[in-house]
Amino acid sequence: MKIQELAIAGAWEFTPRQHGDDRGLFLEWFKGPEFAAAVGHELELAQANCSVSHAGALRGIHFADTPPGQAKYITCVRGAVLDIIVDVRVGSPTFGQVETVRLDEVDRKAVYLSEGLGHGFLALEDNATVMYLCSTGYNPGAEHGVNPLSLGVNWGEAEGLTPVLSDKDAAAPSLADAAWMGILPNYDAVQTYLEGK
Repeated sequence: MKIQELAIAGAWEFTPRQHGDDRGLFLEWFKGPEFAAAVGHELELAQANCSVSHAGALRGIHFADTPPGQAKYITCVRGAVLDIIVDVRVGSPTFGQVETVRLDEVDRKAVYLSEGLGHGFLALEDNATVMYLCSTGYNPGAEHGVNPLSLGVNWGEAEGLTPVLSDKDAAAPSLADAAWMGILPNYDAVQTYLEGK
């Protein structure tokens, strides 16, 4: 497995080795020991999610109160998505920075984002199927969002897509407004939490 840390601290890209023959192919999309060696801790698994989306569906940007936050390990098992990681940690050297990674059924990459980072994705094809492992279960009272259209990202215009958001995501504040409202994670507090894991 090829492992690469992204420009945002706490975000990683994992590219598995695919073994194919006349029956099809096999790959290990998550390996605990390799993950822990790269990231520095194990991924505690509390929930596994599956999302199936139409082309143009834009989900996110979501993040959770930290601690405990919600780390995610994400892959696309059918179709393709543009996966988005946003540093929403106030005080971070890369605050507001966006990383985009294409996840698809060809390269079968996965991304990991630690607690305190924002996440979303744009479905590039119909029936794009995203699977993700989560370190904590869904807690609606601790989950927040940032309006993805406020980030200055090319949301599928090159592919001829018009992003479709949920009412909740469309009503989410911009990153600047979320900072002003005090709902974003604090970088130092997140780092202290992660060091204690």
